[in-house]
Amino acid sequence: MKHTPRKRFGQHFLHAPAVIERIAGAINPREEDTLVEIGPGEGALTAALLQRIRFLHAVELDRDLVPRLQQRFGGALKIHQADALRFDFSTLANERGLRVVGNLPYNISTPLIFHLLSTPARILDMTFLLQLEVVQRLAASPGNKTYGRLSVMAQYHCRVEALFQVSPGSFRPPPKVHSALVRLTPSNPIPWPANDEAVFANLVNQAFAQRRKTLGRALAGRIPPPAFEIAGIDPRRRAETLSVAEFVKLSNAFALACE
Repeated sequence: MKHTPRKRFGQHFLHAPAVIERIAGAINPREEDTLVEIGPGEGALTAALLQRIRFLHAVELDRDLVPRLQQRFGGALKIHQADALRFDFSTLANERGLRVVGNLPYNISTPLIFHLLSTPARILDMTFLLQLEVVQRLAASPGNKTYGRLSVMAQYHCRVEALFQVSPGSFRPPPKVHSALVRLTPSNPIPWPANDEAVFANLVNQAFAQRRKTLGRALAGRIPPPAFEIAGIDPRRRAETLSVAEFVKLSNAFALACE
């Protein structure tokens, strides 16, 4: 008996064999990996992954799916019945690090990525099936209309690779939008480290909160004018024109300007 997808959980289950196989191939799990799948659903991708490795973890919120998954995969799948947004992924990691995969509900994708980036666990990579628009924002370059806070923060922490698109017909029920597979590989070390990541994150947030304004106007009262001169950035520019490295320069200049 098939499970009825629940709207409140944002469930859209993969069912196209060729797409599932392509995703599993892109993940390319190795036997030595510690792999965790977020939201396995009915286990379509899970099965494809377990054809390549003998064991994986899964975090699943829907209680009704847990016994179905356990019955299907037995000891090859360790199921953690939990909300991924609150789950402590560091409990799964070992010295090799953690690989994270999943067909994510659209409504939790952005906060979940930030939750994972904040974990003390060493994450080797994250491969997610997301709404196409979110992937475009993650991978956007400066000057692109989709370039924004999510682009800067993701690219500060990770190398972002948009892999391929997936049509609505590959899901049950089909969503109203296209999806895409993306790989996020955390940078170690971060190429442009901020002296204070909280200051950096706040500056990026404020800059894009009023993205139609120039930086000088959008950040007025929040960042001293000398910071622009120290960073070598024209305050007449807009947020979407700054690279990640330039945002870091401006953030680091903030402390110097306040001395």
